[in-house]
Amino acid sequence: MTAPFRFPRFFVTSPSPCPYLPDRQERKVFTELSGPYAGEMNDALGRIGFRRSQSVAYRPSCPSCNACQSVRVVASGFTPGATQRKLVRRMADLEVHACRPWATDEQYQLLRHYLDTRHPGGGMAGMDEQDYADMVEHSPVRSYIVEYREPRVDGRPGRLIGACITDQQSDGLSMIYSFYDPDESARPGLGTFIILDHIARARTIGLPYVYLGYWVRGSARMAYKARFKPVEVLNANGWQLLSDEAAPVTASATV
Repeated sequence: MTAPFRFPRFFVTSPSPCPYLPDRQERKVFTELSGPYAGEMNDALGRIGFRRSQSVAYRPSCPSCNACQSVRVVASGFTPGATQRKLVRRMADLEVHACRPWATDEQYQLLRHYLDTRHPGGGMAGMDEQDYADMVEHSPVRSYIVEYREPRVDGRPGRLIGACITDQQSDGLSMIYSFYDPDESARPGLGTFIILDHIARARTIGLPYVYLGYWVRGSARMAYKARFKPVEVLNANGWQLLSDEAAPVTASATV
């Protein structure tokens, strides 16, 4: 007998320093994802701006600020630009596999290198191997870890250079967290390629959206999310197309 549906209980975190905007405090509202309806609940919450972290769904709930806005690419309407098409051709030799959500030492070492290079003072800087395993494996919904590898050598799998923890929702793919070799001289634009690959995957399986998480107007760290047009942003009026005027993009921005 299937357990009855229960409405989730929501909780609010204590204020803490905002990682994106100086002199501001952030606060989150969250709920646990568990039971036989965890997938449906995650889908519904995702459509109103929540993100998943392990078995928790959360979103910003800051009393005096609404700068963090959810964004998603309209995969069905996406047409890559000339630079993006060139990048896809340059990465065509990579071997890409959607694997079951099981953490490996190879993945963790790549994550460690990525964090130490790109985000040495970030909130995940202290993540150890067990923390990483929890992030990958403790998912109550349909999840994968998509691996990006160099070509095989003598029949052996090539070097792992990128990965993304990805949820498959009813209306799209949600990129929970991606990381990759930060050495730009080896594979420049790898972070952009991972997003392009997810857009292609969503289209292949008939899903309309790719969820990219939160976007903050004016934040250089998040400017890249506006480059995958058409992109929608969630505001008080629901999901709206993000205009070029609202999200100016500089040519020098890279991922």
